[in-house]
Amino acid sequence: MDTKDVIFRLRMERKLSQEELAEKIYVTRQAVSRWETGETVPNTQTLKLLSELFDVSINTLLGSPRKLFCQCCGMPLEDSNISREPDGAFNEEYCKWCYADGKFVYTDLEQLLDFFAAHMPSGEWTPEQARAYYRTQLSQLNHWK
Repeated sequence: MDTKDVIFRLRMERKLSQEELAEKIYVTRQAVSRWETGETVPNTQTLKLLSELFDVSINTLLGSPRKLFCQCCGMPLEDSNISREPDGAFNEEYCKWCYADGKFVYTDLEQLLDFFAAHMPSGEWTPEQARAYYRTQLSQLNHWK
């Protein structure tokens, strides 16, 4: 979905006119119209305001051009599980289970590996094999590099 379609859909879901949306984010009605026709895209500061107003990530506003993954545990990120900063802003780097209230839940890689090994479905891997596999995978994420 393109940015123009996302903004239009979110505005309509909240039953806002273009003018009402413009007032809430300090732009002109014409600016909103240009976004919704695809003529322009909101600037970075305006995307932040739209993100707060609509309670969606900037990635969502941009039509989800990037597949986001938690840079701590590797979980695919969606608006429902993206972490937030203490001020309520989305932190598109981490899931809400790895980063909560402005703090990391797992203080070191071993702690996260312990969690994974304990919650691995019973199967063909021993806990040691699971830890080795996850160590290799997680070491590729920015948080553990």
